[in-house]
Amino acid sequence: MPLNMQRDVFITAAITGSGNTQDRSPHVPRSPEQIANSAIEAAKAGAAIVHCHVRDPKSGAPSRKVAYYREVTQRIRDADIDIVLNLTAGMGGDMVFGDVESPLPLKQSTDMVGASERMAHIKECLPEICTLDCGTMNFAEADYVMTNTPAMLRAMGGMMENLGVKPEIEAFDSGHLWFAKQLVAEGILQSPALVQLCMGIPWGAPNDLNSFMAMVNNIPPDWVFSAFSLGRDEMPYVAAAILAGGNVRVGLEDNLYLEKGVLATNAQLVAKAVTIIENMGGRIMNAAEVREKLNLTKHMPL
Repeated sequence: MPLNMQRDVFITAAITGSGNTQDRSPHVPRSPEQIANSAIEAAKAGAAIVHCHVRDPKSGAPSRKVAYYREVTQRIRDADIDIVLNLTAGMGGDMVFGDVESPLPLKQSTDMVGASERMAHIKECLPEICTLDCGTMNFAEADYVMTNTPAMLRAMGGMMENLGVKPEIEAFDSGHLWFAKQLVAEGILQSPALVQLCMGIPWGAPNDLNSFMAMVNNIPPDWVFSAFSLGRDEMPYVAAAILAGGNVRVGLEDNLYLEKGVLATNAQLVAKAVTIIENMGGRIMNAAEVREKLNLTKHMPL
């Protein structure tokens, strides 16, 4: 097949995530101030979009506390650089079972709440974008299931559209794209949609190029997509994504290292992605261009 390289490319920096990485690198931000500062540094390095989770400032554990999101949002909006804000709405769907002979009751680490509570910080902070994990999957650990039922996704997707916040469809496997197209067909999500292809996360789509192109080829041609993979495959996927006609995501949510044995900052990962893109003949888009391309609404400060 001929190359369909994306020439005008936007970079999303995934700042901290919800994985258990807080003690594996001193550069993983914990407090709202650290998360916002890291996001601002990533934007200055070339990221048009910053994708943010929040954490407990002391323990570094993932959190859904609205006050943390409010502080991150305000600090980013007060920054001396224009940034498109993308907040996760993926928290609150974690189901952790007991052992194989006694799966119930669920373990105390289960975090399952309703659609309105999962969307509470989105309603208050009104980012330009928030994520919609478009399916349920076994997620790495033995007994953990990332749970997003069709009814939950219909409800949350409708809330996002009603708030004027662009859903970013997180597709971890091809069935997630199938359901995303169903949400558009039902009029719950608007078209053209925005998709993030999440490759190589156990146990979703593997990150080999055949699987990747199968995912790409299932995206409607008028939709916009980005893609990423984990660890040492993060930077190769910068090249793969734009060669396939998409945009890119990098950041400490997905990879902690700049090179073997060298821990990275978010800004350093973005700068490395910029070099790859520009050396391939691409141009880095800024936040204003991304808003125009994706028809985003920049909401008023809190």
